[in-house]
Amino acid sequence: MSHTVFVGLSGGVDSAVSAALLQESGFSVVGAFIKIWQPEFIECTWKEDRLDAMRVAAALGIPFEEIDLSEEYQKNVVQDMVADYAHGVTPNPDILCNRYIKFGAFARWAKSKGAHSIATGHYARIEQEGAHYKLLRGVDPAKDQSYFLYTLGQPDLAHAIFPVGGLSKTQVRKAAKRFSLPVAQKPDSQGLCFVGEVSMADFLARFIPVVEGPVVDVQGTRIGSHEGATLYTIGQRHGFEINGASAQRGPFYIVDIDVSSNTIRVSPQRIDAGKKSVRLVDAHWISRLPSLPLSLHAQARYHEQPVSVTLDRQEKELVANFLEPHIVSPGQSLVLYDGDVCVGGAIITK
Repeated sequence: MSHTVFVGLSGGVDSAVSAALLQESGFSVVGAFIKIWQPEFIECTWKEDRLDAMRVAAALGIPFEEIDLSEEYQKNVVQDMVADYAHGVTPNPDILCNRYIKFGAFARWAKSKGAHSIATGHYARIEQEGAHYKLLRGVDPAKDQSYFLYTLGQPDLAHAIFPVGGLSKTQVRKAAKRFSLPVAQKPDSQGLCFVGEVSMADFLARFIPVVEGPVVDVQGTRIGSHEGATLYTIGQRHGFEINGASAQRGPFYIVDIDVSSNTIRVSPQRIDAGKKSVRLVDAHWISRLPSLPLSLHAQARYHEQPVSVTLDRQEKELVANFLEPHIVSPGQSLVLYDGDVCVGGAIITK
């Protein structure tokens, strides 16, 4: 009996090439489209994406399935995201989507349909070492998506495949042409589907109060105004106004956000937004719990240059200490690496 793999076909080129490569390797491939939630007030491309996913399945001659996970997406991704913004922290919905949707509800559904594994178009790699599985960066540094996958565990990695993780984007495009896939020339998608063409500020304003408030300098003097404290993140230098003579000192960087008083504090010195250490919660280790203290490399944002960090415990709390002040924002994920191996991560807290 052949190994059955359900491939999450998004309608894009990466997942399409993933399905084609698996089929070429002899797997029994099923294409599956995941419908996620979208608000009525936003024009979304999911219908076009679904059609492209169907066209890919037809071109490859593989079965096509679809699953509506809009309710789970709204509950586990959108509601959590909005709640975090309302409390002045910056979440990462892509990480939530992978944990609860693709490798949560979708993986369980695929298994119930007879799948042995699921596959996605993520640029990441899985390597088995004895009884353990490692999550590695994708070989294309410009496309590596391991940052978004740090919440996966051993059972997830044991039943997941990332067929394009060992390829560059250029190689994926060439493969799409070789397989004559109908999405070979389709541009990469940008941003989150449910946010659509509107700004995050306009989106959040539909769910939480967004009221104009003061911008103050490090001494507490009002020097400008902003659109609503919940909309900003530490280190940001755009999206607010600086008035009068202070405007000539710019740019200014956000160094503190106080949602309770709807105030953001700014400084012309970017270093003032940095922190030498941060407390972490909801730590997740992909393989095994490490012994502390431990020196690793870390990313607090997707695509930022990894920085050196030492993990330790202080009064029973997990703390990350940076060699140099680093700009981080509460709610973001600090994802940890040992070389190309993603060992886990945690949420930065206030």
